[in-house]
Amino acid sequence: MCRLYGFRATEPTKVECTLVHAQNALIIQSSRDRSGTSHLNGWGLATYRNHQPQIERQARAAVEDADFRRVAGRAYSNTVLAHVRRATVGRVALENTHPFCHGPWAFVHNGTLPRFDELRPKMLAAMTPEHRTAIRGETDSEHIFHMLLSLYEATPAGSLPEILHIGLGRLVAWCREIDPAARIGLNVLLTDGGRLAGARWGRTLHYVERAGVHDCEICGFPHIRHDSRQTYRAVVIASEPISNEAWREIPERSIFAVLPEIALQIDPQPLMETAAYDDPILIKPEA
Repeated sequence: MCRLYGFRATEPTKVECTLVHAQNALIIQSSRDRSGTSHLNGWGLATYRNHQPQIERQARAAVEDADFRRVAGRAYSNTVLAHVRRATVGRVALENTHPFCHGPWAFVHNGTLPRFDELRPKMLAAMTPEHRTAIRGETDSEHIFHMLLSLYEATPAGSLPEILHIGLGRLVAWCREIDPAARIGLNVLLTDGGRLAGARWGRTLHYVERAGVHDCEICGFPHIRHDSRQTYRAVVIASEPISNEAWREIPERSIFAVLPEIALQIDPQPLMETAAYDDPILIKPEA
């Protein structure tokens, strides 16, 4: 298990309160989430500047690390991903700490792929050579990331929700082939700084939409330098409700995306476990 956070807004926004000071801020979930579970094996934060991700990570508990508060305190961006890790696959190490990054892309995952050692060869076969060699750690999460990017690059006309439907559906089908009774966790968020999409499968996930400029319920101040010519909107996605706002649950087995006008669109077609597609995505492993 892990806990993740995603944010997308029309204007750069300070996110310190939801990460550090809110009633159920991410730093609190690091110590103890609503189920009583701790997530002490690392933290990471991705913001965007000039369309490039700025990643800061540590293989330490957020709740015990002053660097988390420092990094969260200066995070100011249209797009943010954050994560606190409870290690299941892979050592507690910096290279296994989310968010994972490649080019403009950043990715976080909450959940576990069962029997990953048996699943991994299938995933590697579905990656381009570039993405196979880009993997630095041992986690199922980083392998999911590079498999999805390989699929995206092989499907130039595909949208992010379509890529998630195909890639995650294939992963679930492979997991079922290996162990039909296994519990799969595939909550993911994927962004290039301008687009943000994700999925819920097997773990809790919630969202809140914000419209207009309001004083923060925690600190009493707005978190943006607002351009009055724009209408401010934001979407926040998190494993658990963070504040006293009107959070809603994202349905199980959903694919979703933040639209350009900054509203969450949940695909009405549920994520299905499907291994076969009429597309040339699977890539032969190198000899």
